Amino acid sequence: MQVTGTRVKGGTVPSPVVVLDAERIREEGFHDLGEVVRSIPQNFTGGQNPGVTSGNLAGAGLANQNITGGSSLNLRGLGPDATLTLLNGRRMAYGTAVQAVDISAIPVEAVSRVEIVADGASAIYGSDAVAGVGNVVLKREYEGVTLGARYGAATEGGLGTREYTATAGTTWGSGGLIATYKSASVDPIRAADRDYTARLVPPTSIYPGSELGSALLSLHQSIGSRVEFTLDALRTRREQSYDFFLLGMNTHATPRTTTSFVAPAIEVFLANDWSLSAGAALGRDRHRQYQVRQNLGNGASVLQLDECYCNESRVYEMSAEGPVASLAAGEARIAVGVGYRNNEFTQFNHITARPATHGSDGSRFAYAELDVPLVSTANARAGIERLAMTAAVRGEDYDTFGSVTTPKLGLIYGPTGDVTFRASTGRSFKAPTLFERNYMSFVQLEAPPYFGGTGFPADASAMYFGGGNPDLEAERARTWSASMAFHPRALPGFEAELSWFHIDFTNRVKQPITVASQALRDPVYRQFITDAPSAEMQQRAIELADGFYNRTGLPYDPAKVVALIDGRNLNASRQTARGVDLSGSWRFTAGAGELTLRGAASWMESTEQMRAGESHRDLAGTLFNPPKLRARAGAVWDLGGFTASTFANYSDGVTDTAADRKGGSFTTLDMTLRYAIGRRNEAGAGMQFELTAQNLFNRAPPLFTPLRDYAPPYDSTNYSPVGRYLSLSVSRQF
Repeated sequence: MQVTGTRVKGGTVPSPVVVLDAERIREEGFHDLGEVVRSIPQNFTGGQNPGVTSGNLAGAGLANQNITGGSSLNLRGLGPDATLTLLNGRRMAYGTAVQAVDISAIPVEAVSRVEIVADGASAIYGSDAVAGVGNVVLKREYEGVTLGARYGAATEGGLGTREYTATAGTTWGSGGLIATYKSASVDPIRAADRDYTARLVPPTSIYPGSELGSALLSLHQSIGSRVEFTLDALRTRREQSYDFFLLGMNTHATPRTTTSFVAPAIEVFLANDWSLSAGAALGRDRHRQYQVRQNLGNGASVLQLDECYCNESRVYEMSAEGPVASLAAGEARIAVGVGYRNNEFTQFNHITARPATHGSDGSRFAYAELDVPLVSTANARAGIERLAMTAAVRGEDYDTFGSVTTPKLGLIYGPTGDVTFRASTGRSFKAPTLFERNYMSFVQLEAPPYFGGTGFPADASAMYFGGGNPDLEAERARTWSASMAFHPRALPGFEAELSWFHIDFTNRVKQPITVASQALRDPVYRQFITDAPSAEMQQRAIELADGFYNRTGLPYDPAKVVALIDGRNLNASRQTARGVDLSGSWRFTAGAGELTLRGAASWMESTEQMRAGESHRDLAGTLFNPPKLRARAGAVWDLGGFTASTFANYSDGVTDTAADRKGGSFTTLDMTLRYAIGRRNEAGAGMQFELTAQNLFNRAPPLFTPLRDYAPPYDSTNYSPVGRYLSLSVSRQF
């Protein structure tokens, strides 16, 4: 069996692996993979997420906003572009401009499990896996047809959900397939539906409406006794609808995202337990951003934006895997491979019928991974029941910035059958996104209050220099992790793991000013601001930029410019993230049923240093960044066909650095009741009913005072405005 985090079949992984299988997903009442990944404490709920404010109104940065309506993994809050997302071990296409991959597009009904390695994995998988990797493993054996329907809504208003699913599968002597289709319709939440956002100008929405259609097919077929062919294919289309008020006008957005993915592969089983495989992963993501600005007074409308964020991805790979030596503890195995990967991004402006941004990059890669068992049950001795070493190295040669080599070493040690220690160290890298390198640069002139400035003359202006940077270098990181897993044989069903992680990022590509509306107010941005810039300095910025936009309503006068704000993408000197994860579960008999106690928590601190020699700035625990502590814990009770679960979710408060004030924490309670009727061949059997309550006590998000009156007064990257949400679902298996 292939394990996420290693390419060696049945290999050991020296990093902690979080596994959420189909049973656990059902027990905890999750209905799409976005809900699944948002429940994991190691994952930051910012990035691409439907609950995050659209239009970057609150100033959370380009990478922290809803664009597609989908959900992306964002481990450790390092950005959706620093976590690799796989489907059955194959890369999916990037989405939008920030390389977010919509994991929620994969129908959960076809999912066997989700495996997440929250540790650097570039030596195994290449670029993007700095914070870790998430792999969605599909069901391989499925028999019958299951039809399902779900309806839900928020009790405070909005988010009316209508969802229908159909899953069919079959197996035969030499193969099998599973196919599933999901259709979902979700109503928006309007600002008027919540007391704390009622001041926002109607018809502002704080959660988008959407329509989703998603289809998936997975096939495996043996050809004789030595060849197996597999094919995974995904096609999804999501349409959104939302409104926000900006600069005296309402913006009505109706974007559409279409994603296609196909991954064929063939594996040949050779003599002496060796195998040879060849495969491809072809992906395409088309996001059509369509926005109309409306004058709420006279109803006049004008087309503001009509552009495509178009991504294409092609990966071709050949690999071999098998034993290289027979040791006393077992077989030492190796996996080797070579391949080619190409990504292309185009930001096409349909109004001008011209591409606004275009870039492509190709890389050739080769890798090798070795798994060496030194001690096992075959040669155990006192104090050493298990000992294994792993080593991996990967080299990539990019068209744009040259070659990168990343190694990783791991150690697994079990002094007894009750405890396992793991440790790993390695290097990771990430290529700058095509948008970060190729996006047009611009100079924008605004009145100082637009950037949070106060006390300036009425005719004063501030200059903002932003956009892409073609000279960006590759991002590099050193990663370390260590863990202790406790699985006592005397206490069956109990397991716990404590792990430590450290990520030291250099050359991290950053948008230095993520909250432009507070650039002249927040002291953390002072290093990027030049007061009273000279006319020569202003002219240099204008000459370097692709465009100059004066939005003050007054003639440009260099003598009236009070500040030059440099917000261009740059390679930061350093960013670090370190912390501790704790998880555990205990399943035992309770009366006539079974009770499972389960929980996980993650504590993290992270900082960034934008330029060498300058002070470090706190990230974790500040507004629009991950909280220092997240946790989820609860219980599941099983009795025959009846299952009841309750889980508490906790997110620590974050500090508004501009106001130097920490907000409150956010604790919610979820409950799920599920009842399944007998076996399929019994009368009335094959039916399942489920009632789910999220945020049962209707907790509102902690509030802060936004600088702009059009911005919501809560941190949408960490806290949800949904409130209490109830849903009822029913399914029938034939």
